[in-house]
Amino acid sequence: MRLTKLEHAALVLDDSGKKLYIDPGAFTTPITESAGAVAIVITHEHPDHWTPEQLGRIVEANPGVRIFGPAGVASAIGEAFDVEVVSAGDSVEVEPFSLRFFGGAHAVIHESIPVVDNVGVLVDGSLYYAGDSFTIPEGVDVDLLAVPAGAPWLKISEAMDYVTAVAPRRAFPTHEMVLSKAGKDLSNARLRDVTEKAGGEYVALEPGDTLDL
Repeated sequence: MRLTKLEHAALVLDDSGKKLYIDPGAFTTPITESAGAVAIVITHEHPDHWTPEQLGRIVEANPGVRIFGPAGVASAIGEAFDVEVVSAGDSVEVEPFSLRFFGGAHAVIHESIPVVDNVGVLVDGSLYYAGDSFTIPEGVDVDLLAVPAGAPWLKISEAMDYVTAVAPRRAFPTHEMVLSKAGKDLSNARLRDVTEKAGGEYVALEPGDTLDL
């Protein structure tokens, strides 16, 4: 299985030509080459993690593609697309991918802003991405962790503590389109330090870069 990082929070996993997309949102270049997509996971309803245009392009190219997200995503999308609602504790098989879901709520941005539904997803027992949260997948030895590097809801110490708690074998940054080049460099340095101290390897992926799982 090969992971390709797209811009911001979007990822695509490819297993023998079958693809799983995660969080194709507004800060991600339009996805126009999606042939082979069997599933899309949307962790929560915020537009930097999905847009009707991104979903429409993928669905048009792959009419049978399945879309998964929490209840808030299904409500936000309405009848435009068929969303299969998932929540913490659910497991789904979409050949060749195995999905397990964790969490339930977005991290708090500010007390004046409602907290929305959010699920983290574990793919094939290997890649873990918590969406906009620091939910830890209890009982899981994470091979590859997608670490949020910049957002209105986090400070770098929280992301560092999260990496230390999960102690993945490998980690890479996500959710960083809100950062300047200097900000990305700073976040990468801090996240690399805690990943390595926990015994793992940090890979500072840029959009278009890949990793094999």
